[in-house]
Amino acid sequence: MVAENTDVEMKNADSPPGVEAGDCKRDLDLQSLQEIREQVRQIEKAVTSKENRFISRVLRCLPNTRRKLNGIVLRGLISQIYPLSERESLLTFVEEAAGSSDIEQNTRVRSAIKTPVPEVDAYIHLLILVRLIDTQKLEEATRCSQALMNKITNQNRRTLDLIAAKCYFYHSRVAELTNRLDSIRAFLHARLRTATLRNDFEGQAVLINCLLRNYLHYSLYDQSDKLVSKCVFPETASNNEWARFLYYLGRIKAARLEYSIAHKHLVQAMRKAPQNAAAGFRQTVQKFLIVVELLLGDIPERQIFRQASMRHSLGSYFQLTQAVRMGNLQRFGEVLENFGPQFRQDHTYTLILRLRHNVIKTAIRAIGLSYSRISPQDIAKKLGLDSAEDAEFIVAKAIRDGVIEATLDPEGGYMRSKESTDIYCTKEPHSAFHQRISFCLDLHNQSVKAMRYPPKAYGKELESAEERREREQQDLELAKEMAEEDDDGFP
Repeated sequence: MVAENTDVEMKNADSPPGVEAGDCKRDLDLQSLQEIREQVRQIEKAVTSKENRFISRVLRCLPNTRRKLNGIVLRGLISQIYPLSERESLLTFVEEAAGSSDIEQNTRVRSAIKTPVPEVDAYIHLLILVRLIDTQKLEEATRCSQALMNKITNQNRRTLDLIAAKCYFYHSRVAELTNRLDSIRAFLHARLRTATLRNDFEGQAVLINCLLRNYLHYSLYDQSDKLVSKCVFPETASNNEWARFLYYLGRIKAARLEYSIAHKHLVQAMRKAPQNAAAGFRQTVQKFLIVVELLLGDIPERQIFRQASMRHSLGSYFQLTQAVRMGNLQRFGEVLENFGPQFRQDHTYTLILRLRHNVIKTAIRAIGLSYSRISPQDIAKKLGLDSAEDAEFIVAKAIRDGVIEATLDPEGGYMRSKESTDIYCTKEPHSAFHQRISFCLDLHNQSVKAMRYPPKAYGKELESAEERREREQQDLELAKEMAEEDDDGFP
């Protein structure tokens, strides 16, 4: 049997194993460094041309840039941008990495000789802070964040506003990770006043959201409600900041028993959130939205729990919805006992405790439809209550609230249900139709407000108007010439 002739590529015996992988890693780091250098040039271009859209474009790429950061890239970036006298303060926050010396030696020839503009300095400092957060170096991140805030507060440049807003967010994030949110509250209020006076709309939006998150972290709902009533959220804020603000507003209104308004804000937050990203934010908003719908007496649709991105995180809320829908108090208690820690972590536990009354109402409504006459003792047994008197009081309140159509007979000791009436003879269809129309109108208004137009688009209309005036002037001159020719032809 003859062996088949095959060409086999032989590796170099002198090259150690892993050299090709190291070269590939070095190429990726150099590519990442070049991309960040291009972002720095975009920021410098925005400063010289006074166009913030270049900085906005750089900040939109921050999540992608964040995944490419490491000690090698950051050390090479600092060596290129900063002069030798200013590197040490930043290099103390960057970890040592194998291979960083090679890039530093390659970039030493192109090292900067002057200090970068404040916008570039703040952006590089922000990248270092983000890297410290990702590597869980929280104490170093705290010192880095404080140094960054000192740099920003000493500047008064409108081209720095967008980068400063992003820095405020990560400064608050570091304080939250280190459980020091209460220590930065006065600083956030001071920066909010300054941003309002300077008409820094993006900074206002970020700082208002940071303060609301600060208050809600400690369950200070009264203070957060006062903040919302005293300040005005800027209309020109980005969709992401609007989504966060509406989510916080929905939580505040839900805690203050304003469930209809809370439901409206949470639905708008879901609509403004990114549809193909921010899965964690969408899951958090959906949890509150489910609880608020249950408090309103509605049952969420089953397709919400079947979504691939929501199926695992909403498993406990699906069981909660089933318990409320069936009006089973025993099942409701089991869900609270099994998933209580998760509900507390989601900050929905206090709202879910209010659902006990809804479960009882649902059970009483089912009993009223099933029995034409039933005693309070049987109602107490079905609801799992302690005594018949408690059942009688609960039934009386349900009748007064309009949950069921029935009457209590104390002498006979039973509850008599009335015959079911035609629902179209009541105002319920009218109210449901009005609710749907209001939702559609709000959706239309929000869509109109969210529309964006290209800059200086009105110039085209002005140019066409000038051309129209010139054409009219030419028509008038032509008409005069024709009139003069007619006069010449007839003596």
